Amino acid sequence: MPNKANAAKAMRQAAKATQRNKVAKAEIESMLVKLRKQLDAKKTKEAAELARAIGKHLDKAVARGIVKLNTAARTKSRLMKRVNAATKA
Repeated sequence: MPNKANAAKAMRQAAKATQRNKVAKAEIESMLVKLRKQLDAKKTKEAAELARAIGKHLDKAVARGIVKLNTAARTKSRLMKRVNAATKA
């Protein structure tokens, strides 16, 4: 346990931030699972809309410092590659 008041406050703030970050990451992951299922079901139009929504969520996560910029860019690139391939096929 922290000995000083500011250390205790920092610990409380870190716990809150961790919880917020966990929720945001879980939301993105669940959206990625939905996208995967839509691509498997050949629902390309819905998948394309969901891909844009995932990109928006990733950009917000980058702005808040939850996800690193390159990680978000790599994820968006890979999912758009899959969506575009499904659209062509």
